[in-house]
Amino acid sequence: MQVVILAGGKGTRLRPFTTALPKPLVPVGDYPILEVILRQLRWHGFREVVISTGHLAELIEAYCGDGRRWKLRIRYVRESRPLSTAGALKLIRGLQPRFMTINGDILTTLDFGKLMREHRESRAAATLAVCERKSLVDFGVLGVDRTGRIASYTEKPVHRYLVSMGVNVFDRGVLHHIGRGECLGVPDLVRRLMQAGETVRSFRNRAEWLDIGRPEDCETAQEIFASPARRSRYIR
Repeated sequence: MQVVILAGGKGTRLRPFTTALPKPLVPVGDYPILEVILRQLRWHGFREVVISTGHLAELIEAYCGDGRRWKLRIRYVRESRPLSTAGALKLIRGLQPRFMTINGDILTTLDFGKLMREHRESRAAATLAVCERKSLVDFGVLGVDRTGRIASYTEKPVHRYLVSMGVNVFDRGVLHHIGRGECLGVPDLVRRLMQAGETVRSFRNRAEWLDIGRPEDCETAQEIFASPARRSRYIR
């Protein structure tokens, strides 16, 4: 199985740490985020990894090398200018008929192998891993009609919604929807696929998921990796 790790971003939300360090190498506990991902991929049966780099690419390449210490085959594609998460895919040679992409700044307990299997069985053009998030509104929320009459009053409601986890499986044919040299993000690619009538499916799951680009999630990750029992759910 083949995976592309998208590691070209500048990590602006984690400045000043990412001024001198690429976001995928930001440590959680004793491990850089990227190493945690690589260990998980190996455990789930992946063997070939392509890392798309941009900002401070040489540091990522120096740390990961050819991947042999994790029993992986790692190669790189480097952006000469920012192409965003989907645009970089157009640079990669030798993509398999189905491949997975994962953002290089997330931590999750997602079963990557099951995601790949469900995508293959569905025959969709793309499958996005999704999870539920909730937001608490710290106020009383009012429903008001046109006359100003209060029709409803909900104290501190909780809104639940599904979000993309930054882990996706694509069929190689999606590359036809990306222009050569085009700066394009995965969300825009997904919208293009849907507009073209392609099937895009979701892979709903209960896995833990943290976006390390968010300072609050980064802090949570540090707490998890400080506990051997909790860390064992991530490190394989």
